[in-house]
Amino acid sequence: MSRRERYRDEWDDDRDYRGRDDYRDPSSGGGGWMRRVLVGLGIFAGVSALAVVGFLIAALQGLPSLADLQDYQPPVTSRVHAGDGALVAEFADEQRVFVPIEQIPDHVKNAFVAVEDARFFEHSGLDYQGLARAVLRIPLDVIQGRRIQGASTITQQVAGNMLTGRAAECSGGIGGLFCAVWTKLREGLVAQRIERVLDKDRILELYLNQIYLGNRAYGVAAAALNYFDKPLSELTVSEAAYLAILPKGPANYQLPRNRERAIDRRNYAISRMVERGYITEEVAAEARAADLTTSNRLAGDQFIAASHFVEEIRRQVQAQYGADALLRGGLSIRSTIDTRLQLAAARALRAGLEEYDRRHAWRGPVGRGDASGDVAAQLSEARRPPSLSNWRRAMVTRVASGAITVTDEAGETGRLVDNDAQWAAQGARNNADRRLTAGAIIYVTRNSNGRYTLRQVPEIQGALVAMDPHTGRVLAMVGGYSLDDATGLNRATQAMRQPGSSFKPIVYAAALDQGLTPATLVDDGPLAIEAGDGTNWSPENYSREFYGPTTLRRGLELSRNAMTARVAYEMGAERVLQYGQRLGIYGERTQPVFSLALGAGETTVMRMTTAYGMFVNGGRRIQPIIIDRIQDRTGRSVFRRDQRECPDCNAEWRRQRAPTIADNREQVLDPVTAYQIVSMSEGVVLRGTATTIAALGFPLGGKTGTTNDYKDAWFIGFSPDLVVGVWAGFDTPRDMGEGETGGRISAPIFRDFMREALRDTPPTPFRIPSGVRLVRIDYMTGLLPNAATTTTILEAFRPDTEPTRDVAASPFVFGGTDPIDPRALSSLTGEAPRVDAPRQDESEDLGGLY
Repeated sequence: MSRRERYRDEWDDDRDYRGRDDYRDPSSGGGGWMRRVLVGLGIFAGVSALAVVGFLIAALQGLPSLADLQDYQPPVTSRVHAGDGALVAEFADEQRVFVPIEQIPDHVKNAFVAVEDARFFEHSGLDYQGLARAVLRIPLDVIQGRRIQGASTITQQVAGNMLTGRAAECSGGIGGLFCAVWTKLREGLVAQRIERVLDKDRILELYLNQIYLGNRAYGVAAAALNYFDKPLSELTVSEAAYLAILPKGPANYQLPRNRERAIDRRNYAISRMVERGYITEEVAAEARAADLTTSNRLAGDQFIAASHFVEEIRRQVQAQYGADALLRGGLSIRSTIDTRLQLAAARALRAGLEEYDRRHAWRGPVGRGDASGDVAAQLSEARRPPSLSNWRRAMVTRVASGAITVTDEAGETGRLVDNDAQWAAQGARNNADRRLTAGAIIYVTRNSNGRYTLRQVPEIQGALVAMDPHTGRVLAMVGGYSLDDATGLNRATQAMRQPGSSFKPIVYAAALDQGLTPATLVDDGPLAIEAGDGTNWSPENYSREFYGPTTLRRGLELSRNAMTARVAYEMGAERVLQYGQRLGIYGERTQPVFSLALGAGETTVMRMTTAYGMFVNGGRRIQPIIIDRIQDRTGRSVFRRDQRECPDCNAEWRRQRAPTIADNREQVLDPVTAYQIVSMSEGVVLRGTATTIAALGFPLGGKTGTTNDYKDAWFIGFSPDLVVGVWAGFDTPRDMGEGETGGRISAPIFRDFMREALRDTPPTPFRIPSGVRLVRIDYMTGLLPNAATTTTILEAFRPDTEPTRDVAASPFVFGGTDPIDPRALSSLTGEAPRVDAPRQDESEDLGGLY
């Protein structure tokens, strides 16, 4: 049978078979299922491939480009240094000091490599062995609900920080699994890119400067400072090994809380360094035996004292360059602060405010507890004493026969000194809440004899500014009793207060420029100025008495109100305001009213201090400066306060004379006038309202100021090279108490500050400019002395203005004793002078008598 015939027969048989009832089509069963499975698998593979492609495309979105990776710079801390070079503050989202890899010690680099990524120098960004181990652990982590463990190399950690700013952490469960896969995929892709464009040293440099190590520190340099107060170059092997264990969980190894765990883990890091051959066993043994002691950097008194100064720097830099540049740009800010003077200023102001507070009522304990319970535990929960103090929290544990026994937070026990027990009893006489009964929680200081002194935080506030009068550089600035208070107010720059009689030198400077001299006699008598509303403004002296003809000098020394108002009236209110604005005390909105002469306007401590600085420097304009220079992270100067040209400053020194820099400051006062005010202000200290300062034995000048109802107490004073402004008062102005004057509150603060500021400094006389003629005159009359003279002084005159008559001659008296009609002087001022009556301003003190 041929092949064709055989095929035809098979076809016929098949056709017959399909006609049978039990015939089954192969396509409907049997071999058809295989075809469907294959088709399904093909569709699934296609969809999966598309999903993977989509997943990869999504993962690639937003990844850094090669150029971004090459130019990547992590955020760096901006640092503030004092004029003496000391670090006083840091500003940062991430506290980081960037250090090039060449300056990072080998043992620091090796410690991190040994602990974090031993095969760092061998892999190409991904450690596949570690990755495999991590994948095998995933099911167990998911089942147990733990955080998915990674196998990140150093390169991947750098990539993670570039993507998120900090390594991402995924929780447990299915969601955590997806998060981990997504994160590792993106990190892996960036890590591969990093390895293509950066060498291993650059990658390690980024890692060591970027990694978060707890205690506010990002990077090893910041961690070395924050943990050990050391630069990287001084870290020991033990300390480097400790830092190397922190990336996995800084909180787990914080000192001193987790000391044992930290030491165990540090020793593990040391062993890893030995295994890798980075250190010898002898070095390792020494490192294991070393103790771990951390240091709380930027927490000393000098840093706390600078709080207001630093906050003012933050405001200025942020306003000029923005928050991002300040917190992430690595700016190097050289400030004008002198750390020694700043600490002295903070202490002097606090002591003065506390001394005032002791003269007034005890206001009660800071809390209440149970004296029969756990005293130490209750005290630990009580409100902390103010910073920059040696106060302790204590609880009254026994009261018997007027004796008060306390136990402090250190567990020591003793009695309050008797005077304090009486002070507290007097304060609680009409208020039961103030009583010191058992359980009362108070602040105390422990004395050398074991007795305790009672303390309370003053309600009164204050401010102090110390400035170089020749440059305007602010050397110290304290804006309140403490920056701990909730207001955050810097009272040195932000609080607008009436300066009182501390404004009088400005009035007298205007008068001297008008032709008067320090020896001119002015009538200190009753004065009534018509206000235009039917009332009179009649300033009075502090003593409520009048003293007749008085020299201009004595009027300033004794702060005579009536004669100062008369001088201002003769000149006109516009001239008084003009001088106040010329010296930067008052702004454009201040109105020209006569009460300005007695300090009725509003200004700040900073402005008043700056104005007095212009007296000291010979009448040259200065502006307050708190920042000398700002450099960016590369060291390039982006701001320099002094813009004067100095072509010889960069010359090689060969014993030649120092270069001369042009003085381009504006002359706002005649130098002779400025010196006359300085000389008259010396008399305030020697004979006037601030004689408590004279005991220092230095040439010093200044002026007290006290406003109506004792609401503000001022003293602005100076030496030849330092000008200091002090103010005290309540934030919401109110009476500070009878006799609480500038001479009693603020002058002693100035004295205490200057005692420290001038320590180890020889007394220096004030500089006398050319054109000043010193003539000895009768102190009382201002004329040449004769046989009847009892007191003489050397007075400063402009040439041809000195007296030529003796005391027997009839003196000229500036002004009169009768009420003055403002219209009488309209020809001098161009319009009728205005006053703000019925206000009676400034009852000045004789503070030196208290």
